[in-house]
Amino acid sequence: GCVLVVSVIEQLAQWHNSTVKAAMERLCDYIPGKYQIMCHVSCCIDREMNADVVCHSLRLCKQDPGQPLCHLYSPPKVKKHSSGLFHAPAHARPTCQIRLKSFMGFSSVCAFPLLANLCEKIKYVLRNKLPFEDFDGDKFSTFPTLRGYHWRGRDCNDKNTTVYPGRRPDNWDATSDSNCNGIWGVDPKDGIPYEEKFCKGADSKGVVLFGDSAGAHFHIPPEWMTVTQMSAKSFANLPMAFSDELDWPQFSEITGFLNSTIG
Repeated sequence: GCVLVVSVIEQLAQWHNSTVKAAMERLCDYIPGKYQIMCHVSCCIDREMNADVVCHSLRLCKQDPGQPLCHLYSPPKVKKHSSGLFHAPAHARPTCQIRLKSFMGFSSVCAFPLLANLCEKIKYVLRNKLPFEDFDGDKFSTFPTLRGYHWRGRDCNDKNTTVYPGRRPDNWDATSDSNCNGIWGVDPKDGIPYEEKFCKGADSKGVVLFGDSAGAHFHIPPEWMTVTQMSAKSFANLPMAFSDELDWPQFSEITGFLNSTIG
């Protein structure tokens, strides 16, 4: 991820014939405000350093002892520590270390007591694949992101644990919509509940899906990586994409409920 971001900045600099600093500022202008912290990753780029060197010097990429250097570009011609581990050129380190403190300070924000509980909740939600906002605890949400209704379907009453998408209708939903399919009430002409009239005999069918990201349509939009297509509009859906873990379950063949417009 770090190498991809740095590579995009380098390409932006080449495409607009600008300095790396100007290219980084251009990319930051594209990205929605609260996600601009990512810009700190690339503050120490210069023309002599490829993306692998930058990310290793920031310690966001690492080389385990005895293992080959992890790299996407041609291995850089740099010195190694006595231990054999990769390190950045000497001129790069001071700037990188200063910027790294700022970046790592953000990543350890969960150490603050006021945010510790929030961080633990997020970890619990992601680990157990539960919606972040679920007021009645039925595992269905009225919100789209962080394992919300993009994944499981939208809860139509998040104050009632017996109301959620996909359940068997309660008394043919004569008085209320218990399964969130939008069908409830009684036909005044014959007194038959609409749910019974339209849905009787249609058994509930479940899906067991192995391979979360594959089934949920993991996707990185090409315009995020293609400098000739890049603009502020390109990143408009970045907050939703991040909170959905770069999955697009609402467009998935398996879990989807919207027509795919992204291939």
